[in-house]
Amino acid sequence: MSDPIKTDQLESNIPDYFPISVIMESRPSNSPWIDENWDAVGLVSKRNDVDNNSQIIDQEGFQQRIYSGLRIRLYLDECESYYHNLMSPEPSCFIVARDEDEEGNDTDSPIPFLVTLSFDEAHAYLEGDDTVYSVAIPPELYRWAETYIVQNYTAEKRKKRKRKDWRKGE
Repeated sequence: MSDPIKTDQLESNIPDYFPISVIMESRPSNSPWIDENWDAVGLVSKRNDVDNNSQIIDQEGFQQRIYSGLRIRLYLDECESYYHNLMSPEPSCFIVARDEDEEGNDTDSPIPFLVTLSFDEAHAYLEGDDTVYSVAIPPELYRWAETYIVQNYTAEKRKKRKRKDWRKGE
């Protein structure tokens, strides 16, 4: 087991964003109303930024699309949500996508436009017409987010609120 990380050993200038690519996968559907089912199957971290483009990989029975040029950004006001995500039994990255027609593509396929580590932000997009997928966090992205949280957030102990006695008529 490794030694715990001490705060003074952490990198003082961590980058404010992390470049990534999203892997979306299409498989034939068993439903008579839908031809294919799309799902996010993973993230690939990038060391440098790549132009926003997609690469198509056709295999027998399924198709994968790799969408490059996306970034995960961390914000101070979302630290509590990041913290709870990383402390959950299955920490996740949330991929937000819209169903759009691509040029030369006759089928609707979800196109990711945002990746976040915030439960709250992902939930806000679920309230609209967007689709949110959940995938496991790659180890290097987990370490980056953990460093950011340790430097910028202190979890507060929840306090039980004292109830007023409504029968007294105060």
